[in-house]
Amino acid sequence: PVPCILSSLQECILSGIMSVNGKKVLHMDRNSYYGGESASITPLEDLYKRFNLPGTPPESMGRGRDWNVDLIPKFLMANGQLVKMLLYTEVTRYLDFKVIEGSFVYKGGKIYKVPSTEAEALASSLMGLFEKRRFRKFLVYVANFDENDPRTFEGVDPKKTTMRDVYKKFDLGQDVIDFTGHALALYRTDDYLDQPCQETINRIKLYSESLARYGKSPYLYPLYGLGELPQGFARLSAIYGGTYMLNKPIEEIVIENGKVVGVKSEGEVARCKQLICDPSYVSDRVTKVGQVIRVICILSHPIKNTNDANSCQIIIPQNQVNRKSDIYVCMISSAHNVAAQGKYIAIASTTVETADPEKEIKPALDLLEPIEQKFVSISDLFAPTDPGTESQIFISRTYDATTHFETTCDDIKDIYKRMMGSEFDFEEMKRKKNDIYGEEEQQ
Repeated sequence: PVPCILSSLQECILSGIMSVNGKKVLHMDRNSYYGGESASITPLEDLYKRFNLPGTPPESMGRGRDWNVDLIPKFLMANGQLVKMLLYTEVTRYLDFKVIEGSFVYKGGKIYKVPSTEAEALASSLMGLFEKRRFRKFLVYVANFDENDPRTFEGVDPKKTTMRDVYKKFDLGQDVIDFTGHALALYRTDDYLDQPCQETINRIKLYSESLARYGKSPYLYPLYGLGELPQGFARLSAIYGGTYMLNKPIEEIVIENGKVVGVKSEGEVARCKQLICDPSYVSDRVTKVGQVIRVICILSHPIKNTNDANSCQIIIPQNQVNRKSDIYVCMISSAHNVAAQGKYIAIASTTVETADPEKEIKPALDLLEPIEQKFVSISDLFAPTDPGTESQIFISRTYDATTHFETTCDDIKDIYKRMMGSEFDFEEMKRKKNDIYGEEEQQ
């Protein structure tokens, strides 16, 4: 078997995919719940304990078991990679999703709705009239852009022309560039401006196509919290013969001649040829690449200027607050069965840049006032130094500050490629699944 030591969503998804592809998977976890870092904490008392807050939650917070608080909040892009993985593995059977009601962007101290339709774009006070016309032209260009059809390029070379030059071509001003790059293409920094434009154009396309599916925003979120995702993949793995063990302390990863041969737990060794795990299990094979600060805030009111939305995302582009990286806010509420009636959970996150992270995240917290209770965490970000080709140990990356799963999915595809030696291909997988389980069971 391939023991897959789970500690975050990446491992769960991979064990599900490997099981569907006919591999024998053993899944161990030192925790008593699935998903490690990406778990949802319930009841509320446990969240207080986890953050070492004195006492118990006040009566005004309602019943503890009505709460399901994500430690690391993220939304799913309706047309994004994770939704494809869920559909392909049919994990969608175990989950119910709701559309997030709006996406907002911060400009000059205020928040504005990211226009989701042409009518909204024309009515938006985010841009002046002429800017709107130019922006609309740009969006039409992006919608028609097809990387396999040079007739749609209009003189742009997708592999050479930088995004900065594409913005110039449409004469777009700095504010519009800020919200296009950070709220539509979802870049965290401005490095993309000097890279070839193909990737950015595809990201904006993904945003528009995701938006087209549901209308209010391109984002989805599962009822009962993100902890449902790793659980769904765990069930999938079990259906296809995977073995699961929770509460298994990992004592040692057994290595012979530089290769992994097993995992020792409670005195016994489970033999394996390959191992997938997160950085916390192999501190000697990873390097620290930064830090993220996250602040979970409990509110008794929707966020101001969001039209009383019961869920939303707010992106504060780095330029607007003199930073190098964006600040994100995710807000969900009792509408998603993650909080008591009338309560809202807003989570702000950003990449740490200074010695005073709490000050860095203040612009986001100012938008949320008054805050009833906050839980602050600062986590180290790790990346593997061992690609796994020799050792056969495949290590995932720590979750970044973004509020969507696209970067997490890139990591899954990267691990898959290192393990299997071939690209992760959805179509190929569908075919394989049909070969193993026959067509009729697919119906």
